[in-house]
Amino acid sequence: MSKRIAFQGELGAYSHEACVASRPDYEPIPCRTFEEVIDSVREGRAELAMLPVENSTYGRVADIHRLLPESGLHIVDEAFVRVRIALMSLPGTKLEDVKHVRAHLVLIPQAASFLKSHGISAEAAADSAGAAADLAQDKTPGEGVLASEIAAQIHGLEVLATDIEDNHHNTTRFLVMSPEPDLTHRGGAQGMVTTFVFQVRNIPAALYKAMGGFATNGVNMTKLESYMVDGSFTATQFYADIEGHPEDPNVKLALEELRYFTNRLHILGTYPASPARG
Repeated sequence: MSKRIAFQGELGAYSHEACVASRPDYEPIPCRTFEEVIDSVREGRAELAMLPVENSTYGRVADIHRLLPESGLHIVDEAFVRVRIALMSLPGTKLEDVKHVRAHLVLIPQAASFLKSHGISAEAAADSAGAAADLAQDKTPGEGVLASEIAAQIHGLEVLATDIEDNHHNTTRFLVMSPEPDLTHRGGAQGMVTTFVFQVRNIPAALYKAMGGFATNGVNMTKLESYMVDGSFTATQFYADIEGHPEDPNVKLALEELRYFTNRLHILGTYPASPARG
């Protein structure tokens, strides 16, 4: 029986593409929600979870930072997928025959120039891969879909144009999560990343002092984001990525100093940095 990796969305979604690229020997398991992805791993229906955390154009993925600390899962890898938009339609359709497309609301403005230049109107769909499945079933003439090329392959559609996005830097970062942490990786060409969440103590300049340990110990913090906890304006939690492994002497010292100024510190995972980080 093959190992499985769960993701949110339909087969053909960009999360599916991330699964294929990162774990080609795993069977991708589509789920309706992020919560269902997490439950699939916790309950043993999948060995790994693929979860998007941020996009270079749109920023943080909603709700993910809230879900990760309570998931009981551990980050063991990261993956980056460049959002390449393809226009697809029924086999035999020509580009000039397409008058209307459906796609996820986020994709439509990214292909605005292409759609305008070809006189194509657009309609938002709940899911781009789902729109591809609908077109394959309904066979509506003159209709197209904006999605990843893998969606066309899965649903038997024909790709009429590729890389039609206005900006070619749009990339989504995903985290691969497992029920068990993996602290065996050390070093590597790109080094290691450690991700954690924390809440600072209610004392003056607590965040400033907590961050000081990373600066004085030469630890590079590549991400620091804040978000409210349980809808409270006074309880703030921070999500951070740093370069290094918790057992590195300088990282260990920085985390020890951080603990002094925090009420909570939860390491979500330590994993190899992806070459796509640049």
